[in-house]
This record gives sequence, C-alpha cells and structure tokens, in this order.
Amino acid sequence: MEFVKIDVDGTVATLLLTRSAKLNALTPQMIAEIGAAISRIEDIPDIRVIVLSGEGRAFCVGADVNIWGSLSPEDVRRSWILHGHRVFDRIETCRLPVVAAIHGMAFGGGLELALSADIRVIDAEALVALPETSIGTVPGWGGTQRLSRLIGLPRAKLMALTGRRIDAATATSWGLATDIAKPGQALAKAKDVAREIASMAPVSTQIAKSILNGGVGIGSDATFELLAGMAAAGTEDGREGIRALKEKRAPQFNGR
Repeated sequence: MEFVKIDVDGTVATLLLTRSAKLNALTPQMIAEIGAAISRIEDIPDIRVIVLSGEGRAFCVGADVNIWGSLSPEDVRRSWILHGHRVFDRIETCRLPVVAAIHGMAFGGGLELALSADIRVIDAEALVALPETSIGTVPGWGGTQRLSRLIGLPRAKLMALTGRRIDAATATSWGLATDIAKPGQALAKAKDVAREIASMAPVSTQIAKSILNGGVGIGSDATFELLAGMAAAGTEDGREGIRALKEKRAPQFNGR
C-alpha cells in the first residue's frame, strides 16, 4: 500500500496514513487502502485492537479537493460518497475495537474518519472541524449522523453550519474525544488505551462493541444474528446438529 502503513506491536496494530506531504488528504486510492488495511489486520490472529492515526503534522485534513473538485456529480456519488461510506462503515463495524489518535487537524473527511472509530484520543493542540459549507458542499462520509450521536444535534449543527474549528478541550467536553493527550503524545496515549483494552478478554470486548453499536442502530441486524448464532452454537442441540451432519445421520435433539 502506498499511503497506508500497518505497524504491529503485540496485540495492537497501528494503521497510519502516510501522505504527510499533503497533510494526509484523502484520495480514492487512500480510502481503498484504508479498507484493505482493516481487512488485513482483522485476519491477523493475535491482534485485539486497532489504533488509527496519521503521520506528519495532521491526522487528516479531509478529502483532497484537487481530485474531487474536478469530478462529475455521478463520479462524486460513486467514487467518493458511496465508496467512502463503505470504508468508514467498515471501520465502525469492524470486529476489533478501533482507537483514533487525533493530532494537528482533523477536518471534514478527516474528522469523519476519526468519528468512525470507537474511541478518540486528541492532542491538546489539535483542532477539529466540518468546514464543507465554507466551500459550497456538505459533509459526505457520515459525519453529520455520527457527530450528532456523539455530541448532540445542536452542537453538531453548529459545527456543520458554521465550519467552526473546535479545540481539543471543547471537543472533549462535548464528548467527541474521551482523552486529551499532552502535545505530541496523542498516538502514545491512544496506544496506552489500546493496550488497556487488549488486556481484557478479547471475545468479550468484541461482543461488547457489537452490543453497544447495535443498541444505537449500528449494524444491529448483524449484532442480533451474531449473538443468536453464538447462543445456538453453545447448546447441546447445536453441537448435536453439527455431529449429526458430519456423521450423516438424523439429529437427536433434546431441547437443551
């Protein structure tokens, strides 16, 4: 991958955006690489938590305007909006907990990327914003919905309608981030949070994430079927059904 790097340290994998010369501004290729990286990390057996961050002076300043500004409305719909939603939804419903480390700037699509994580740690000097209305567009990658769930509708409207830049202390007091890190320490602090999560029972943390998401309507269909399937598989009838299938005989269910 050209603009995304994966670092593995024990049970924690760090996914880093590496287009630092452009402040990690997102391109279609980067979005695809982020999605591929999430899938790759999920396939590593020992990984329990993902940390999401960016190299250089910024977490991510959003979509690269030089690319999407020249696209037709149909290309914007297909290549940007729908593709971005698929990848950001993929992060939000990822089996593993995801901790975002925000530093520098997280603007527009960059903030929306951070919002798709489960937990956000923010550098004390960082700024977050949804500046889309200042350039004649609107948040396009789930920011309005995720942000309003986190900080409430009036504050989300304030950010989306004014494009105002919000400092780390305000963002944390509003519930956008859970922890403020000392300047330059957001990634280190996010890794501390990740290791704390990783020290817990991994299946339990994954189920807890699914339940919490499902309770607010995020991936609720999959959550219900996941829990029901696990419950059924743990019954005597469930085990008998599998044995009978393997032994090519009729199952003898006992209701337990």
